Amino acid sequence: MAEASKHRRFGYDYGILIPTLLLAGFGLVAIYSASSFLAEHKYGDSYFYLKRQGIFCLLGLCFLIMAKNIPTGFYTRLVYPFLLLSLALLVSLLIPGVGMKIGGASRWLRVGGLSFQPSELAKLSLALYVAYSMAKKTTDMALFTKGFVPHLLVAGLFMGLIILQPDLGTCIIIACWLIVLLFVGGVRIVHLAGLVLLCTPVVFWLIWKADYRLKRWWAFLNPWEDPQGLGFQIIHSFLAFGSGGLFGVGLGNSKQKLFYLPEPHTDFILSIVAEELGLAGLAGIVILFAILIIRGIRVSLDAPDLYSTYLALGITSFIALQVLVNMGVVLGLLPTKGLTLPLISYGGSSLVISLMGIGMLLNISSRTS
Repeated sequence: MAEASKHRRFGYDYGILIPTLLLAGFGLVAIYSASSFLAEHKYGDSYFYLKRQGIFCLLGLCFLIMAKNIPTGFYTRLVYPFLLLSLALLVSLLIPGVGMKIGGASRWLRVGGLSFQPSELAKLSLALYVAYSMAKKTTDMALFTKGFVPHLLVAGLFMGLIILQPDLGTCIIIACWLIVLLFVGGVRIVHLAGLVLLCTPVVFWLIWKADYRLKRWWAFLNPWEDPQGLGFQIIHSFLAFGSGGLFGVGLGNSKQKLFYLPEPHTDFILSIVAEELGLAGLAGIVILFAILIIRGIRVSLDAPDLYSTYLALGITSFIALQVLVNMGVVLGLLPTKGLTLPLISYGGSSLVISLMGIGMLLNISSRTS
């Protein structure tokens, strides 16, 4: 109890809240630095992306406070409404004229002057559902028909709709997350191993079928073979990391953001951070994420009930997986997947849902003994 009280003051777990606020605040600075030239060129306003992200940040903090302070029993009532809402939004993306297409993918819905990505809400909805379902089934989780199949069918439906957008990267993240949660929940390893063996050929077939995915794969294997084409983005990410050195070239002084590195404020924002702040700045971000993730795992272990344990672990696992994948992509350790860096990359949907999920973590932490 004494150890837990060190992390909480006034009902907030500082081991979660402080890294979250620092990462979100630094994200606003990084977005402005990475996007100001691009925003000035496209919209005539260097603050364009910063202002939009700032609005989403304020909205996300409101959701964080709300999620932290709502009655604990209310979470279980959100499970099926959230699940049905997410499903309806994902289906609506497939209706011609409803989904907003960017780069050939229909992943966004336009709400007023802002866009929303339903797959982000779907991840939180799945975290709520899987936690609720596993907590009810307990010992039945080891049974194929009760513990494995129902969760696979629900998550599979969501993943199928996400693939149709198309968005294979998010689908793979959800699949990896599901395996982690089901393993912790008590599903037999042989069932999970069989799932991996069955899905691996399907993933390779989806890559082979889509020309742009195949090009990403070849760029990952040998970016230097086509430095002006397939390998252009990852090579300029390498250049950004190499130019940064130990302490970077200085905040705002990146050269790669001057229309060299594509998507400098979204998927590859970490490359710009590494160039401007160097290894020291990069290490600071890694440490903040590590504190947040480790504290999230600790909260899940100390949670007062099984549902809260699974929910805390589910939220933390989603954040951890996205951080690892994004960092792996910008370092050339994984193929390009188009996934943002939580709390830092430009993207309102990701930021709002991440902050809402962290609010749920804070709620669970406040109830630990």
